[in-house]
Amino acid sequence: MFSSRFTFARIKYRSGNWDTDQRMPANLLNSLVEYTTIPINQEEKIVDLADNELFLYPFTYLSGHKLVQFNQQERTNFKKYIENGGFVFVDDCNHDIDGLFAKSFEAQMSSLFGPAALKKIPNSHEIYRSFFKFEKGPPTTSFELNGWGDDLVHDYLKAIEINGRIGVLYSNKDYGCEWDYDFRNKRFYAEDNTKFGVNIILYAMGV
Repeated sequence: MFSSRFTFARIKYRSGNWDTDQRMPANLLNSLVEYTTIPINQEEKIVDLADNELFLYPFTYLSGHKLVQFNQQERTNFKKYIENGGFVFVDDCNHDIDGLFAKSFEAQMSSLFGPAALKKIPNSHEIYRSFFKFEKGPPTTSFELNGWGDDLVHDYLKAIEINGRIGVLYSNKDYGCEWDYDFRNKRFYAEDNTKFGVNIILYAMGV
């Protein structure tokens, strides 16, 4: 059963590198405190994808730069978690649709849910207005503008939906790196760039 207190749960998987952007969770948690009244756990939780503890958390985060190749137990848990109402925000830290992370993760999703399951979501989707309004869809990251990765601005996100709700939200925009800074440095930004992270979490929580 999911807890009513929000925990930022990061998925650990056996291939690749899962422990990216280590300041980012604290930054998003600070945003939840600043903008909402949702009760939170202050510490990030690392959850092994092969462990049934995964099913305690309605929101999880998965990222990396390298190969994504789930073992059998990880495959079983991932599929069961999504089909039972869990939410995974997956972030490609390479910002590269042709990179190893993107290609291997998309192959895993195709194997688990079918080749047509992962689709672009429209910019009118509920996730872009679940708290703050993003009328143009997903906000652009600085990494898209400075030539990092595939040197493209991705004006969309992809998702796998189960019964009309997103179960897997997939980004090639590298939001993790974009939000990977000490939350006290937000005062130097003209606009808080973590606001879309608040939308993602509130959507996942069904708030």
